[in-house]
Amino acid sequence: MVPIGEMVLGLPDVSLRPFVDRYMGYRERADVPLVRRESAGVFVVLILGWGAPLDVTDPRSAQRGVTAVDSFVAGTFDSWCTTRTVGVGEGVELLLAPLTARRLLGLPLSELTNRAVGVGQLPGRWLDRLRARLAEAPAWPERFALLDRALTARLAASPPVDPRLDWAWRWLAASGGRGSVGALADEMGWSRRHLASRFRQEVGLPPKMAARLLRFQRASAASTQVGVDGRGVDWAALAAGCGYYDQSHLIRDFHQFAGATPAALLAGR
Repeated sequence: MVPIGEMVLGLPDVSLRPFVDRYMGYRERADVPLVRRESAGVFVVLILGWGAPLDVTDPRSAQRGVTAVDSFVAGTFDSWCTTRTVGVGEGVELLLAPLTARRLLGLPLSELTNRAVGVGQLPGRWLDRLRARLAEAPAWPERFALLDRALTARLAASPPVDPRLDWAWRWLAASGGRGSVGALADEMGWSRRHLASRFRQEVGLPPKMAARLLRFQRASAASTQVGVDGRGVDWAALAAGCGYYDQSHLIRDFHQFAGATPAALLAGR
């Protein structure tokens, strides 16, 4: 059954756009349980919602998920998970780059790796208070303005991340995950072990895994531009264009990070 609802996109204030690219407001009614498979990625998902609760489940371990919450943070995942809801849910979704999330949440992302956590469990409970204010606001423009003010204040009060780590993340992201981690470590004058340790602590994943996920994200986005259902797509060429050694490596990553082959995922969309 297709859920019934609306989606409203909002642009953050100009000063916030280096950190947050968009707000996505939603209102959705599901008359029967709605289960979605969510792909992994090098980003942090923040849902501030009200209405019908959600369950987030990692099939590898029940302890990594969260049940019956309307608002949660999902850290960087290295595999797919599922969400389940029924009823009428409303809220706003933000996809945050890891180091932006690290500043906003005030904790290293290693504490959230492969985990979803209700916002009420996070330090300071400021997100829980923000959720309540969003629910009380009369319309989406007022909600997006509330987000602007809250996120601006939070970033102003939080210390910046180590500029060397910020540079390393930007270098890896700009390469689409194709850059050599060894070359990155050499460029920074760090050992590979030290780079991996800092990345794992602050980003939540080691740089090699982050690079794999960046390639997967690029390939997943590129696949939506080349076909409706996957038929007629030159997957080998797409794999090469996204930095994969061959098509089999592309398919391996889609299985791990999305739980499906590229063609099956595209057809499902």
